[in-house]
Amino acid sequence: MTAFIRKRAANAKNDILSGLTVALALVPEAVAFAFVAGVDPLVGLYAAFMIGLITSIFGGRPGMISGATGALAVVMVTLVAKGNAMGAEGENLGLYYLFATVILMGVIQMLAGVFKLGKFVRLIPHPVMMGFVNGLAIVIFLSQLGMFREVAADGDMVWMNGPRLWLMLGLVALTMGMMYFLPKLSKKLPEALIAIVVVSGIVILGKLDVATVGSFIREGGGEGLKGGLPQFQFDIFSKVPFNLETLRFIGPYAVILAAIGLIESLMTLNLVDELTETRGNANRECLAQGGANIVTGLFGGMGGCAMIGQSIINIKSGGRTRLSGIVAAVTLLLFILFASGLIEQVPIAALVGVMFMVVVGTFAWSSFRILHKIPLADAVVLITVSLLTVFFDLAVAVIAGVIISALVFAWENAKRIRARKRMKEDGTKVYEIWGPLFFGSIQAFNSKFDVKNDPSKVEIDFVESRISDHSALEAIFNLVEKYEAAGKKVTLKHLSEDCKNLMVKASPKLAQVIEEDINDPRYYLAANPEEFTKGLGEYKF
Repeated sequence: MTAFIRKRAANAKNDILSGLTVALALVPEAVAFAFVAGVDPLVGLYAAFMIGLITSIFGGRPGMISGATGALAVVMVTLVAKGNAMGAEGENLGLYYLFATVILMGVIQMLAGVFKLGKFVRLIPHPVMMGFVNGLAIVIFLSQLGMFREVAADGDMVWMNGPRLWLMLGLVALTMGMMYFLPKLSKKLPEALIAIVVVSGIVILGKLDVATVGSFIREGGGEGLKGGLPQFQFDIFSKVPFNLETLRFIGPYAVILAAIGLIESLMTLNLVDELTETRGNANRECLAQGGANIVTGLFGGMGGCAMIGQSIINIKSGGRTRLSGIVAAVTLLLFILFASGLIEQVPIAALVGVMFMVVVGTFAWSSFRILHKIPLADAVVLITVSLLTVFFDLAVAVIAGVIISALVFAWENAKRIRARKRMKEDGTKVYEIWGPLFFGSIQAFNSKFDVKNDPSKVEIDFVESRISDHSALEAIFNLVEKYEAAGKKVTLKHLSEDCKNLMVKASPKLAQVIEEDINDPRYYLAANPEEFTKGLGEYKF
């Protein structure tokens, strides 16, 4: 027991300090995403607290940070606006439709975990991953540019200029400089937290007129950070009718939000796996994300998923265990309850500097170096995913990248089908098929045969080929029918057991043309490699 506690507490200092840093960075992000979604800042802060806490305790990736995210907020804004239009003015009905949607989103995500769909993240190719992190880095960078705008005298938002702009840029550069040079002095220093504290001290003691977390919230229409504990939203059940019409309205939004949330969470999980050289549990993360969204929907949060920026801040600051995420979530709640006044004094410039360093750390700079070295198709996928992430959203980008990669893979393999032809002494013509036989290669496969001019006996040898799908089965069935219609005998040889079972199940007629009695060691190795290898154990070499 002592060894267990010692092992868990070994990184406690780094986890606590990184958790405090993440909590500071979560505040403006959660508030900003709440404004994007068109809801009160507390709705975003509560989501960051509840989702962060639940996924840190029960999630499949220790050290990963979850909360309210921009990828989800941009989808929610339409939902909230349409929901408000369905109710009376001032009723704020869109907020309750949002809570109901987040609950349904959580149910869908938990079902993904139950049916172990998290494993499909393995199908995401590396160029898609690189495009994802590049696109997300650009999105994070662009989202921070909005912090360089301020309210003009006439009430419009305008870009900063003059001394205020230079002061903002100076504080951002100071924050970035401290985060860059402090690790060179000591790896144990929490550079992000120290940079935020130092820059905040300079602004407060120097009484500098700069934008702060408090002014940012008030400019967005909020009254401040102060709030109480999340309350159970009983009004959901009275204001949102639970009927088929409601399901038709919130269903599509819930599916989109669930997909975006899971894709972003699982890809962030993979990224953290690479950074820490450990492995998380994707299915457990699906269950935790789903459960967290159900809870946050019931208690007045806007829902969320893994946050790549905050996760990288946590990892770079030394956070490795569940403690870092728990500290971040609990600290965020303490900010809301007791330290709102202090947090509101933190200059936005310090947080922007931290996020810019996250952008630098997130972007895969090596992609520029390898772009001309990798296959053209992979380069296209990398650039496409990056652009789609910026201009659309993560789900569209990743799905498009996977589809493009899959089509390229299918096309390349479709060109690999070969047929070597030879004649036996008895006049039988043999076609030795090489390469995968599937929907993409059946046209090339059919072109290899000359039914009209072939002799009366034909053998098709599949020892170096695999039958992969129904299209391949249909192609073989049609080929056999063509030979039989021409009055010629055709025999299929060297089919693996699973291929034979598929063919006979699809068409019992094919069993008559499959040759079973084969004396060829190559066939036994291809058909059942495990049994063949086991048989070798009986011999001594």
